[in-house]
Parts: sequence; structure tokens; C-alpha cells
Amino acid sequence: MQFIDQVDIQVQGGKGGDGLVAFRREKYVPAGGPSGGNGGRGGSVILNAVENLQTLLDFRYNHLFKAEDGQRGGPNNRTGASGRDRLIEVPCGTVVYDAETGEIIGDLIAPGQTLCVAQGGKGGLGNQHFLSNRNRAPEWALPGLPGEERSLRLELKLLAEVGIIGLPNAGKSTLIAALSAARPKIADYPFTTLVPNLGVVRKPSGDGTVFADIPGLIEGAHLGLGLGHEFLRHIERTRLLLHLVDITSTDPVADYTTIQAELQAYGRGLSDRPQVLALNKIDAIAQDAAQVEAIATQLETISSSPVFTISAVTRDGLDTLMHRIWQMLDELVPAS
Repeated sequence: MQFIDQVDIQVQGGKGGDGLVAFRREKYVPAGGPSGGNGGRGGSVILNAVENLQTLLDFRYNHLFKAEDGQRGGPNNRTGASGRDRLIEVPCGTVVYDAETGEIIGDLIAPGQTLCVAQGGKGGLGNQHFLSNRNRAPEWALPGLPGEERSLRLELKLLAEVGIIGLPNAGKSTLIAALSAARPKIADYPFTTLVPNLGVVRKPSGDGTVFADIPGLIEGAHLGLGLGHEFLRHIERTRLLLHLVDITSTDPVADYTTIQAELQAYGRGLSDRPQVLALNKIDAIAQDAAQVEAIATQLETISSSPVFTISAVTRDGLDTLMHRIWQMLDELVPAS
């Protein structure tokens, strides 16, 4: 399945039905008078957040969504039928922007949450409404009003409690595979992960927590380099960041500072998000405990936080790491 997290669409509310010009024509009712009914209201376009969607792929080839028009008014003062609303299902976590102004129209987070993005037009008045002492037989009615038209940009921000970040090949996919039932593509070359992967990790209590493996960031990601600029938005909703650093890298400390600089440059409060820092792939240099200790000490000094040493492959150190993550999540205020 393709992962699409940003699309542009056009939405259009239905046109209101026209009012009717009609007169009563009944036996034994002299001078029956006007009886044209009002037109029905046009349908509206409504977005509905659902849990069973994880991507905006459905909008890749379908960009225009129009609600049904209202029906014309009928004789005998009958109002025309209203147009049916157009209900569009979107994934939870979809942010809706006005494509022309960039203004946020709504943010659909909870399942079942709805947002009306294009109101239907009001139905026109029938000639019954224009009866007066000066005009006992009005021969005009009002047309229905057009529905609202808008250009929208839909942007999906994944809903995850923990975001796993780090440079390419830091072992993020291996870690999420070790912790959950997710089975992302794993290989020994950078940029193996091209789209975010979600995995549900079970707490000791049995509750599930969603982890997101964010594709590798590189220096300059906030400027559009590499893959990271496409997916930094998915970190915005996370409550906690798990920063993985490859201990076999040429310079693990520089790797750490590179990612921190990207979070700072991207803004939106990402650099202030609580983090857990872990040195991964210690199995590769298990024979050199002094080197592991030295790198961990440097990172602790720079980050002013504990550094966990783990191996996602052998699962060494994962229990201690997860205990700290559960502890921090319990201490954090739940995301709104």
C-alpha cells in the first residue's frame, strides 16, 4: 500500500433548489392564490475521521468532491427535497487547510469526529412568499443559491505516542520490529525505510502504545534534503521521542547533534519534546566495553540525560529502555 500523507482536493456544496411559481387550481376554490414551494437546501461536504485508514491514498486520483443539489420546490407549497450530504472518510490525524490562504480549518483526531468543509446552498423561495395586498398573484420566485466551493489541502500527521528518530541506518526499523508486530523492510543500507512505520507496543499492563518509525533524517532535512522533511510533521503529535544513535558510526556524537539541530531548525516545539536517548548496535562492538562507555559518557554530558545502551538485534538492554519509556509516558500530561 502506498503511503500518501498530503493531497489537494476541491470540495463543492450542492446548489439549492429553485423556488417554484405555481397557483392553486382546485375546484370550488376561487382565486386560489400562489402556491409555489421553496427549493430544497443543497447537500454539504463533510469530512469524517475513521480508524481503518492509515493514508490519504484514496484522494490520489479523485480530487473533486461534490454534494447533491437540492430539488426544485413543488406545487401546493411543497418544499423540494434537500440534497444529500457528501461524507468523505479520512484517517484520524488529518489536518485540513484552506489551500489558498494556508489557514487551518480543522484537525480531525478522534474517530467519528466530523468537519463540514463546504456548506450547501440555500433553497430559493417560491412565489407563495411574495404574496401581498398590492400583489395578489406574484409570478416570480427566487433561484437556489450555489453551494460553497473551496480548495483544501489535507495533511496527515500520524497519531503515535512515541516517535523513533535518528540518522539513516541507525536501526529504527529493527527496533520497531523487535518491539511490535510491525515488519518493516530492513536492510544494511541507508534510506531502507521510505515511509513511516507504525507498530503497537504492549505495556506490562497489557495496553497498547503506538510507536512510529520515522524515515531517516539527514543534515538539512528541514530545508528539503533527504526524506526527513516529508515526515518531520509526523513527529509533531508524539508525546515522546526515542532518539537512536548508531554506536558503530564514525562519529556518534556528531550524529546526535545533527538530529538535534534539525529538530531545532524545524521548530514547532520539536526540540523541546521529551526524549529518551539510546546507543544502538552495541552487539557490533561488544568486545570494546571501554569504547561504549566513553561514547555514552560524552552523550550524557551533551544531552544532560541518561544514555541507554541497547542492541535491537539481540534485544540486549531493551527491557531497561522500555521501563524508562513507560515511566516517562506515565509522567507526561496526555496529549490533547
